[in-house]
Amino acid sequence: MPTSIAIADDHHLLAEALADLIQKFDRYEVLFIAENGRDLLTRLQRGPLPDIALVDLNMPEMDGFETAVQLRQLYPSVRVMALSMTDREEHIVRMLRNGARGYLLKGCRSTELRQALDDVMEKGYYYSDFLTHRLIRSLNTTDPVTSTPMFGLNNRESDFLKLACSELTYNDIADRMCVSPRTVDGYRETVFQKMGVRTRVGMVIVAVRCGLVEL
Repeated sequence: MPTSIAIADDHHLLAEALADLIQKFDRYEVLFIAENGRDLLTRLQRGPLPDIALVDLNMPEMDGFETAVQLRQLYPSVRVMALSMTDREEHIVRMLRNGARGYLLKGCRSTELRQALDDVMEKGYYYSDFLTHRLIRSLNTTDPVTSTPMFGLNNRESDFLKLACSELTYNDIADRMCVSPRTVDGYRETVFQKMGVRTRVGMVIVAVRCGLVEL
């Protein structure tokens, strides 16, 4: 069965050109083109669901950031790939935190697009050297502590980080580390601050991207 793609982009000519390109890839097909995030969600209600949704960031009615959140909540099986004209680090980090599996610039080559689609289906994510560089640079410019090795984490904070990048609850982590839940709360707040993140998901993304833990 070919991998199915849905495109959400209000730039009609670009979206149609992108669809034509994807149709030429072996084992890929485009189900439909939506004009914005709200239109995409409406079409998904009718089915069938695509394997991948290519979502533009700047769209009327519902932008890519909100669309990614809605897809994560309503259709978690649909893998979201962000499309954008900009490489602003805050946009990249925000889309990844909202559930995107990767981030592509609209000016990328067709070979990169194909690689991204393949990686999202085979590995579950696509992170290019460009994306990794942007994430690390964003961290380094957001929090001076991140310029030090391991973000300045001590041994116990590193232990917490590795355990937190799993399905364990915070109470489970407290049991594993032989400390109280309140102590784990302290580790969490410290690690969040040192890594420049605000959520557990953000912490995991940064840890994986910077090689602190393995998938």
